[in-house]
Amino acid sequence: MLRVLQLSLVLPSVLATSLVHKSHDSGRNTCTVYAQGNQTDDVPNILKAFSECGNGGRVVFPGDQEYWIAQRLNPVVNDVEIDWRGQWTFSDDLTYWRNNSYFVPFQNHRAGFIFSGSKIHIEGHTTDKIHIQGNGDVWYNTEAGNTIEGRPMPFVFWNVSDVSVSNFHIKDPQLWALNIMNGTDMAFKNIKVNATATQAPYGKNWVQNTDGFDTMDAHNISLDGLWYQGGDDCIAIKPRSYDIDVRNVYCHGGNGIAIGSLGQYLEDSSVENVIVDNVDIVRYNEDMHQAAYIKTWMGFPVPQSFYESGGQPRGGGWGNVTNITLSNFRVQGADGSPSITQDNGNNGSYSGTSKMLVSDVKFVNFTGYLNGKSAKGSVSCSNANPCFNISFENIHLKNTANGTENANGTCKYIAPGGVHGLVGSGC
Repeated sequence: MLRVLQLSLVLPSVLATSLVHKSHDSGRNTCTVYAQGNQTDDVPNILKAFSECGNGGRVVFPGDQEYWIAQRLNPVVNDVEIDWRGQWTFSDDLTYWRNNSYFVPFQNHRAGFIFSGSKIHIEGHTTDKIHIQGNGDVWYNTEAGNTIEGRPMPFVFWNVSDVSVSNFHIKDPQLWALNIMNGTDMAFKNIKVNATATQAPYGKNWVQNTDGFDTMDAHNISLDGLWYQGGDDCIAIKPRSYDIDVRNVYCHGGNGIAIGSLGQYLEDSSVENVIVDNVDIVRYNEDMHQAAYIKTWMGFPVPQSFYESGGQPRGGGWGNVTNITLSNFRVQGADGSPSITQDNGNNGSYSGTSKMLVSDVKFVNFTGYLNGKSAKGSVSCSNANPCFNISFENIHLKNTANGTENANGTCKYIAPGGVHGLVGSGC
């Protein structure tokens, strides 16, 4: 009897479906998932594996497997190791995803795949291979630069703690690629995101809202190594993000590093204790708009028409944006120098009203050149809460690659003496 028991621990057993194989390895139940092929939905088998091995076990996606993701999924797991070598590809059924993805109230978005739980450890082994293929090019080409409500995010962490993700590649995300919503104690290393619209005319941005890495309601998050190509924020630190440490980032196109949007809703939208260090900002496809910027909304709800506001007035949020350091940026052709602007959503009548208080911000060691722009930096804050202790240190940005170094900036709605290292109108 003992010998039979020992064999049962060694030999793989078959779960309800023959495509999920269960074994016992190194003290953990291990579920290996095999794809059905022929664009047949693999989600039931994936969910079965997480159900059987997602609590104290291991889930394996072998590198020679390509999985078809044809329906939304939200596995809830605890103490799971995920060996993720195979590729998940989201189906191209746009109607299904628009009507069935998980609703994300913030900015009226959707999610297709959500992880929830604790002690989630994902190893992708290499960014040379794709781990999640969002099939976003179908969305980009269908909408041709006019983003319509309903695109699902392909990789979301929602209500999680103690998470690590290493060596992971997301290709053609439908919307924001990797999004944290209510996450604590999370570490990311070597992440690659590539959003490319194959049919977009040169100079046209068909990949809006394909952020690379976003945080919201997040505490103690580290990111070491991000390679991004796309048409929106390379990284966006959103409301209620605290103790965020980001290093070694390459942004190829898009909007660079964003702290925002903050104050869009009537709630505390604070962001505190953020470091973003060692960043390359490289122009691509004529859509490298920003290098590094902080953006908050005006201080009163103002009617909005874009779908991200759900047709409702937005603005009027409050909170602190403080202890922010953006350092060691190498800029090649961005449209904008480092900046702060607090008038998002303005219709021309609410300038200077933001209730967000911005303070203790440092832009340090920015070198390179802009796309024909002559500003060293710009700050436009709030009459209601004038920003203070804003520092521009060692900013050496030319107006063009072979041009002259920019010397002046602009300041507005700041506390007396609130900006250091920037001269020019209002400073």
